[in-house]
Amino acid sequence: MSSLPIAGTTPWIRIADARDHLGGAVEVRGWVTHHRSSGKVQFLVLRDGSGLMQCVAGLKDVSTDDWEAAARLTQESSVVVRGTLRADTRAPGGVEMGLQAVRIVALAEPYPISPKEHGTDFLMDHRHLWLRSTRQQAILRIRAEVVGAFRDFMDREGFLLVDSPIFTPSACEGTSTLFETTYFDQKAYLTQSGQLYQEAAALAFGRTYCFGPAFRAEKSKTRRHLIEFWMMEPEWAFATLEDVIALEERLLVYTVGRALEARAEELKSLERDTTKLARVKAPFARMHYDEAVARLHAAGLPFEWGSDLGGTDETVLSEQSETPLFVTHYPAAVKPFYMEPDPADERLSLSCDCLAPEGYGEIIGGGQRMASLELLERRIDEHGLPQEAFEWYKDLRRYGSAPHAGFGIGVERTLAWIAGLDHVRETIPFPRMLYRLRP
Repeated sequence: MSSLPIAGTTPWIRIADARDHLGGAVEVRGWVTHHRSSGKVQFLVLRDGSGLMQCVAGLKDVSTDDWEAAARLTQESSVVVRGTLRADTRAPGGVEMGLQAVRIVALAEPYPISPKEHGTDFLMDHRHLWLRSTRQQAILRIRAEVVGAFRDFMDREGFLLVDSPIFTPSACEGTSTLFETTYFDQKAYLTQSGQLYQEAAALAFGRTYCFGPAFRAEKSKTRRHLIEFWMMEPEWAFATLEDVIALEERLLVYTVGRALEARAEELKSLERDTTKLARVKAPFARMHYDEAVARLHAAGLPFEWGSDLGGTDETVLSEQSETPLFVTHYPAAVKPFYMEPDPADERLSLSCDCLAPEGYGEIIGGGQRMASLELLERRIDEHGLPQEAFEWYKDLRRYGSAPHAGFGIGVERTLAWIAGLDHVRETIPFPRMLYRLRP
């Protein structure tokens, strides 16, 4: 393994910035994706995480040692190269380097992920290497844009970032999908949601949100389920169901618009039909739970009123709309204990799910939270939860209770929709699924 820099004062640049240095001599540090030789000319394609660059060396352009070093390079070998940049429309990124010097940092062993087709299990077993592929890098760049859009939007709307804990002493949405652990001499659980803590924060700051991982021990093996996923969860004091539906609408319009503008190249490389994303304009379609049941019956599905929507149900409903679809007023029995009942029909709750179009299903769940201490205590009992575990939560109703509402939006499902992906396993660097804990 060589020392990193090449002797001299040549500036080290990122490939993404190469157009700013046309005509100049620069240094690039990266990895070899392709190498070929025509005898007297060698061609290298390098990546550095910001882009790809073709580098060309004639036999007389570099020293004998550097020529031989270039000839030894294998796929994914790490290198430092120096040369002069020139415009070339045929080259990746439109810029090519005329090589003057090559230093090998580390020669790679035969690379296991070749251009041939590999099965999903093989690629998931080699996820740590699969991340280097053009497709996976495009997806994760879009993911970063989506996360940035979420945070920037909430900041702009006046919501304060307040972190919720990962270890919790009680359940947020029932106990059946909790990961239990030992917290010294107590039981603790990995969080399902930061929402309850955001309610406390919102009654202190008015508008807050948290952003972080959530864990669901669901034995589900579908294209929409991960065991560990990331959520943003806003909570808004004095807000109603209508307020948060409007907030969700603004958030999605902003996020999709930003992805279309900032990640157009990545979406193109994924062959995403962006004309469908361009239709995501307010107002979104809206549907009461009762209407959703009627539409499912009309589609021939044997759906029973009072049940929660399943994946197939969500797909059927969301395929009927070109924009995200709000389904509102779910039965209280299928929603968490803290949902405010519908004053017009106490069987229902002031809740809302947002279903992404094109059959992608639920990406947001939320609604208005219960403001009455008496009703909250009754609901905790009805759900078979221990009252003492929620004393701190009930304090929020004892000391200045107010209407409040919020929602949770999942990064991975939102990204799957925006990027047009078939499975959420590609939406996160290292997915945790029912049968997948490694790498």
